Amino acid sequence: MFGDNWTFKQDGGRPHIHRKTQDWYRTHLPCFIDKDHWSPNSPDLNPLDYSIWDKFAGAINWDLMTSKTALINELARSVKKIRSEVIFESCAS
Repeated sequence: MFGDNWTFKQDGGRPHIHRKTQDWYRTHLPCFIDKDHWSPNSPDLNPLDYSIWDKFAGAINWDLMTSKTALINELARSVKKIRSEVIFESCAS
């Protein structure tokens, strides 16, 4: 979808900064900024924090959250409602 002209930026979550995860990123992603070279608390650098999560949270029907299965189904349905243009525009800003 994005081709090879993009950079992967992770947050500081423990699974994302684990050595094995970082090694996998280096091997499998075309451009990767490791955990030691990206500011972990900079919301202006992470479009997911200020744009995409807001759209995602707004697309979720919270009344349907009655079980783990319902949660998984609603998350899958909601993420499909976010237009790819919104994601591209957010990442390009």
